[in-house]
Amino acid sequence: MNIPLQEFEQYIDETILNRGYKYFKKGLVAEPELMAHGEYEAIVEGTEDYTVRIRIENDTITEHSCTCPYDMGPVCKHVAAVIFELQQNELSLVKKAKKSSTTAKTVAKRKTIAEQVDEILEHLTSDDMKEILRGQCDRDRKFRQLFLAGYAHLVMPETKALYVKQVKAILKSSSDRHGFIDYSGARAVGIAIDEYIQTAGKHLEKANYKSAMLIAFAVMEEMTGALQYADDSNGDVGGSIYSAIEILYSVANAQVSEKLRVELLNYCLTAYSKGLYKGWDWHFTMLDLASKLVNNTSEAKQIHQLLDSIKSSGKSWDWDYTNAQQIRALLIRRTEGEEKATQYLEQNLSNAEFRKEIIEKAISAKDYRKAMALAEEGIKLNSKESPGLLDYWCDYLLQIAQLQNDRVNILKYARIQLISANRDKKPYFDILKKHIEPHQWEATLKMIIQDILSKNRWNGKPLVAMIYIWEENWNELLQIVKSDISLNTLDTYEKYLVKDFSDEISDMYQKAVLEYLEKNVSRDHYQIACRYIRRMIKMGAREKADYVVQMLRKLYPQRRALMEELKKV
Repeated sequence: MNIPLQEFEQYIDETILNRGYKYFKKGLVAEPELMAHGEYEAIVEGTEDYTVRIRIENDTITEHSCTCPYDMGPVCKHVAAVIFELQQNELSLVKKAKKSSTTAKTVAKRKTIAEQVDEILEHLTSDDMKEILRGQCDRDRKFRQLFLAGYAHLVMPETKALYVKQVKAILKSSSDRHGFIDYSGARAVGIAIDEYIQTAGKHLEKANYKSAMLIAFAVMEEMTGALQYADDSNGDVGGSIYSAIEILYSVANAQVSEKLRVELLNYCLTAYSKGLYKGWDWHFTMLDLASKLVNNTSEAKQIHQLLDSIKSSGKSWDWDYTNAQQIRALLIRRTEGEEKATQYLEQNLSNAEFRKEIIEKAISAKDYRKAMALAEEGIKLNSKESPGLLDYWCDYLLQIAQLQNDRVNILKYARIQLISANRDKKPYFDILKKHIEPHQWEATLKMIIQDILSKNRWNGKPLVAMIYIWEENWNELLQIVKSDISLNTLDTYEKYLVKDFSDEISDMYQKAVLEYLEKNVSRDHYQIACRYIRRMIKMGAREKADYVVQMLRKLYPQRRALMEELKKV
């Protein structure tokens, strides 16, 4: 999420913003260090000391991270605190710059940490460097692990065991005495392994494919095992596995030696055959990766034999069998050619991905009759057991109708999709409006809206509301809002209505806030309610806002937190 530095308060949750401001005011933010141009790092004192990194480009925060375990939103209080600090520093610098310009003096350019390090390195001797590195490796285990991962290949035969040992050390350092890794420990493991993966990425850039591959093997195996004894609710452990898999795909796509290609292929086949990752998504990834590495029929035969053991369960959605089919299609295309692959797809059209591909081939060849028949057959096959696929088949029929300028079917399928599709509705609305005569549009739209409300009992109103927005029919939109007065509804539609109906909107806010606090009793809820009261004031409804505050004080005098929040209004 990009955040303008001078308007950051509008982009961060109010609760987080307030907590961050308190940290800033208490002086808990160390002076941010300029790591590189536009990149800042600062330590924030909290339950522990947390490190915040922020990148700023053109007065906009483009990246931010914090080592705290917060995962309830895009920005934590520590990041907010550092933003307050950076904004203060920025304002200070601007003032100094203006003052110096009047006295014809220039402000000295601030060196980044990276520039300072580079300057120091230029003056260090080889012996100095060795002494520093030896000392750092001795004192800091994390640094030692990354150092060995990056350079051990220069002096010793590389083995997977070397990197496995280092990954195990990272896992052990974050586990308790029973061997369990809690939520916070898993976060620490994720950060450490991410740096390890970055080392593998640097090996890729230098064409050290063997090193990158062995690091990825070690991470995949040990982190898969760690999932059994770690709280990975934030996805730090699992995420590192997917990062390692990306490394392996990069190696597979690179111009590697024949020896290395065979080594990676054999690893994939062995891992799959032994069930090294059985029960996880990346079990099948091994076969997919292997299929990208084969270059002869003998190797392809090994994969075909493994695929043959995967039988259909007969269920409408068989993930294993569908995956196996797609891997086999890729393998046939790679080793036997496009014609054979197409034949295989045609023979297995129960696989929705195959049906899509064949329909698209038919459309490209302008064989619309075949494409329509396949799409219509798909509707019959999937209408009961896999209704989610119907959107695809109807979209193909709509596409074909447009290519043939078939107005009847254009209107038919655009209407079906507008009412029923589980995707963006606006394109279908635009198609209908384009192909319906202007003098018939109003009457047709009324019938469409009736259809929507009758067929979509639970989610019809939001779609009808969007239609009124697209049509700029604010009177009808107001009626929709009045039929379901709530803070959520008002928050969604206020911006469209406040210009013409500010009195009605403020009346509804008055009712919605009071009803909201009948059922919600935490400080977070009080802050939300007060935010909407302030919004009423901005709309010019000060008297109504005061009435709400007065009623809340009268109704809930025992709610101390609410009374405190009302004082801020």
